[in-house]
Amino acid sequence: MDYDQAKIRIVELRELLRENSRRYYVENAPTMSDFEFDGLMRELESLEKAHPDLVTSDSPTQQVGSDLHAPEADDVSVQKEFAQYPHRYPMLSLGNTYNIGEIEDFVNRAEKELGEVPFSYSCELKFDGTAISLTYRDGKLFRALTRGDGVVGDDVTANVRRIENVPESLKGSGWPLDFEIRGEILMPYASFDRLNKEREENEEPPFANPRNAASGSLKLLNPAEVARRDLWCTLYHIPAQSARFATHDEALTAAASWGLPISDKRKVVQDIHEIEAYIRYWDQERDSLPYATDGIVIKINELALHDALGVTAKSPRWAVAFKFRAQEAVTKLLSIDYQVGRTGAVTPVANLDPVQLSGTVVKRATLNNADQMALLDIRIGDYVKVIKGGEIIPKIIGVDLAKRTPEAEIPIFPTICPDCGTPLEREEDEAKWFCPNQDGCPTQIKGKLLHFLSRKAMNVLAGEATVDQMFNLGLVRTPADFYDLSEGQLLQLEGWKQRSAERFLQSLEVSRSVPFDRVLFALGIRFVGETTAKEIARHFGTIEAVASASLEQLLEVPDVGDVIAESVLEYFRDERHLDDIRRFKTAGLQFSIQTSAADSAALAGKTVVVSGTFQVSRDEIKRLVERHGGKNSSSVSGKTSFLLAGDKPGPEKMKKAAELGVRILSEAEFMNMLPGEPSAAGKKELNGLDLTLFG
Repeated sequence: MDYDQAKIRIVELRELLRENSRRYYVENAPTMSDFEFDGLMRELESLEKAHPDLVTSDSPTQQVGSDLHAPEADDVSVQKEFAQYPHRYPMLSLGNTYNIGEIEDFVNRAEKELGEVPFSYSCELKFDGTAISLTYRDGKLFRALTRGDGVVGDDVTANVRRIENVPESLKGSGWPLDFEIRGEILMPYASFDRLNKEREENEEPPFANPRNAASGSLKLLNPAEVARRDLWCTLYHIPAQSARFATHDEALTAAASWGLPISDKRKVVQDIHEIEAYIRYWDQERDSLPYATDGIVIKINELALHDALGVTAKSPRWAVAFKFRAQEAVTKLLSIDYQVGRTGAVTPVANLDPVQLSGTVVKRATLNNADQMALLDIRIGDYVKVIKGGEIIPKIIGVDLAKRTPEAEIPIFPTICPDCGTPLEREEDEAKWFCPNQDGCPTQIKGKLLHFLSRKAMNVLAGEATVDQMFNLGLVRTPADFYDLSEGQLLQLEGWKQRSAERFLQSLEVSRSVPFDRVLFALGIRFVGETTAKEIARHFGTIEAVASASLEQLLEVPDVGDVIAESVLEYFRDERHLDDIRRFKTAGLQFSIQTSAADSAALAGKTVVVSGTFQVSRDEIKRLVERHGGKNSSSVSGKTSFLLAGDKPGPEKMKKAAELGVRILSEAEFMNMLPGEPSAAGKKELNGLDLTLFG
């Protein structure tokens, strides 16, 4: 792969990983297995290693996935803002592998770096839930925070208090007066099955897996409902700075004596042979557990050695996770449906004889594309091997040829769109067939309408069922039609009363103030994700400038390559899209970067690091940087002009800034530099500075 190809692929991978990270952490509705996600992350890491000049601080390889600002689980159109607090110590994610050879590499590195110092390993189950951090003060539960972005987490204390096995008060003696302990919130299989049965009876969509159900339940508005969900907590880590113990195992044994829920499945071992034996045992026995596990975590047991091994930007070097391969089942393939997506891609989906797999009943599985079907040599009536990697979307990986009968039928991939009848097309180097009828294919139209209304786009209160009704009644055909709807038309929708119509129209009114970059994202231009839309909007400033831009001008935008640029050009060549934009303008949507009297170009084209806590929220600091033309990043480097340090700044960031000679400023100094504040001299100092946001 040459440099230009690598640049395009890096942009594609970042958008794909960011979108799936958002679906996983925020919406609790992932569409990709852990195995696929990890594979794409490794591909991105490899490309960035080969082309270090293309590495950016906001790359998924440099950041921990974030669950901040998650919507309420039962209604993705409702966003719940929890109070947010900084973690006392960064809450990192673990490096992981599916390859036992990499566990051996981890052991070899540890032995080499630690030399003759004796040490052991703690092996424990990797629980498939949602991360939590509990703080106890004077023996009582003080605060419970989600992982958030690793630096700041959502305060879910009221909900955690309703989880049965989380003690409000510690028992025994010897616990520190103020300490933190981390672990996982789980939903046992029995609770998961009961919850999904209730949701199906109420005609609500079931949760995909126990992990999503646990994460969504933890963000419910009503603590009483959280209690009814029968969540479970298991704790597995006390940060070394939080309480003094010689070993990790000693710390957990003490925590168990205080009444905290600690797993009894952990084991201290001495070498790689014992580690591999532990992995093999639980790979076979995990089905007997009442909750989901997806691997094994191996940690250096001696806590004093953790500092010696250190951490990376995302992960500690003293721990690693081995992830189990997806579980497999064999069942009969009954038929194949061909589904059209928002972008026109046609995906074959297998209908299966129901089979139990990874704690849920599987009835359907993806076949990816026509090439995959041919590679599998699959027939309707075959017995197929199904996996559910990450317990998300089941996938067929093989056929049991020994069970094939003469009656098995070769499936015929359609040559025309199953929805609108348009001949399908496949571009060179593309695996999928597409319906090119973007603005006439009903499924694609409804997909674009739903995307336009989505939370990351215009954030209008309507879901798939509402869009289906509106489309079927002929009320909407393009997103611009939403702004022509009347209350009388909305009352035609089944189940809608006046209050429903009023709430929809109110959210539509609020959407008129959505900033330009999100409106651009909402248009649904192929390959233009949320981040790319922000870059394009910032670069051109107005929709007119974007629409009239040449290929060369589009390629000047950061992260925009030939594929994205051509897609933007194609979108604005279509007169129907230009007509929609004219109607949007009439409706009052924002099609230019809005500035206020307080805004300036003091940080124009520059990238600040912000570390610690401030008088205003971290999001407000971010907005200030962007409002004054700056760009937020996440790590101190030689290009950073200063580090903005609040209370309790990150020690690693402070150390790195000192090593590189990067200036360190206080919140007051920073605020005084911005236009509208007293210090005019400070304003001049900002000229030419590069700022990086920590967290």
